[in-house]
Amino acid sequence: MSSLYYVGDPMCSWCWGFAPVLEDAVRILPKEVEVRYIMGGLARDSDESMPEEVRNYIQDNWRAVAATTGAQFNWEFWEKCDPRRSTYPSCRATIAAGLQRALPQMFSALQRAFYLEARNPSDSETQIELAEKLGLEVNRFADDLVSSQVEEMLQADFVQRRLMEVREFPSMLLETEKGYANVLRGWASLDTVLDRLRSLLKIP
Repeated sequence: MSSLYYVGDPMCSWCWGFAPVLEDAVRILPKEVEVRYIMGGLARDSDESMPEEVRNYIQDNWRAVAATTGAQFNWEFWEKCDPRRSTYPSCRATIAAGLQRALPQMFSALQRAFYLEARNPSDSETQIELAEKLGLEVNRFADDLVSSQVEEMLQADFVQRRLMEVREFPSMLLETEKGYANVLRGWASLDTVLDRLRSLLKIP
């Protein structure tokens, strides 16, 4: 079985813009190809509010993503929330959900909470509410969020990301006998992604 690695971060706006492409691309994969998520970890742990210059930078990214991909953003987030730069908590929440076989679902739920519902995906309250909506065992999820196991898995993802030499999110790589073959580094259109996958996988 070969693996298709998707390297992203729930709080990466370009990953949000790429979400429909990812969904369509996964549909064409042969059953023997396993999709594996690798957490990017855009920003380290911090409880500090996001500085004004960082807010401006991220808002500029939102505008660029919307213009390029057509993705929708709820700008009320900047008024309703006290945003923090750290993305590690949302990465941990994704991994914790993966321990209950719901990793892609949590990744998507965190994105929707952030970009459409103007909720802070860094907050454990948000993460636990999403876990409940996904039908997860909430007490187990809450324990896993702060567990050494999830932290070790997060750090292992960072090691894997560095081995793949990934510096742009989203990125997608196909594992082959010769190593990793690039599907994309940074956002790409559906046609570009499908053409690349069909070429690498030898499928029509």
